[in-house]
Amino acid sequence: MNLPENLKYTKDHEWIRVEGDVAFVGITDFAQSELGDIVYVDIDTVDKQINQEDVFGTVEAVKTVSDLFSPLSGTVLEFNEQLENSPELVNSDPYGDGWIIKMSIDDASQLESLLTVEGYREVIGQ
Repeated sequence: MNLPENLKYTKDHEWIRVEGDVAFVGITDFAQSELGDIVYVDIDTVDKQINQEDVFGTVEAVKTVSDLFSPLSGTVLEFNEQLENSPELVNSDPYGDGWIIKMSIDDASQLESLLTVEGYREVIGQ
């Protein structure tokens, strides 16, 4: 199971990577493996303000649809347009080309409430 040390995680299986005042958000390797083949990513929150733990979109796999929860409060700045035609990037490269949104960070102190790799390993029992 691929779990990069430089990311923060949520109990809902999202990851976040902060670059300056922008955060990249996606789903974890564990989440994509549990969902199976991802066929569609639906994000309808671009340019919208969202709060920590709000649903910002969904991922649709062959067997299920799963909500995506925001790790932080902020504004959704961008949807990864590569996912429009290649949603399977979430499966093949969840921490790279498979990122889902970029967002602004309203309150950097919320990062402290997120899980480290060790904390996330406990959530998934690894």
